[in-house]
Amino acid sequence: MDGAEGTGDTPSAAVLVPIKSFRTAKARLAPALGPTARAELARRMARTVIAAAGPLPVTVVCDDPEVASWALAQGAAVVSEPGRGLNGAVAAGVAHLERSGVAQVIVAHADLPGARQLAGLATFAGITLVPDRRDDGTNVICLPAGSGFRFAYGPGSFQRHLAEARRLHVELRIVHEPGLAWDVDIPDDLLAELPGCL
Repeated sequence: MDGAEGTGDTPSAAVLVPIKSFRTAKARLAPALGPTARAELARRMARTVIAAAGPLPVTVVCDDPEVASWALAQGAAVVSEPGRGLNGAVAAGVAHLERSGVAQVIVAHADLPGARQLAGLATFAGITLVPDRRDDGTNVICLPAGSGFRFAYGPGSFQRHLAEARRLHVELRIVHEPGLAWDVDIPDDLLAELPGCL
């Protein structure tokens, strides 16, 4: 059985995408892009990540009504978690998917313009970490929904997530995938490391 299959109508794996307000997204890109361009870039990258989830279902966790409406229009389910912050929102989203019967969750950030074929990560039964290209942040995590994993996003999160996976004594895999390693946070990230993505 591959990661896209499950029992009954519930898939065994699903993709969770946390998305903040498009209006306030990517503030660190302000030296290079104005507010409208930043919002459009955020939408475009999020659309790419959702498309990369196929054939797995996607749930967007957010605290913004505009994002929620946009996500529904993309065919994603929505979990609204206002005031939880990124770590709390992701934990709540994973818990929601676990309650719905999903066994494995792929948490993929919405700022990955080179994202492709996320479903392939669900073929590994343990925890998969995909760091950014600096081995600092954690762009994608695939994990058993009921593992009790404690999310610790922010600068240096990759090392914290490595330590958390080891604490849980779950089989660990690290994947260095260029398309998933390139996130967009600062103006330098807009350089064409993956031509044609932006």
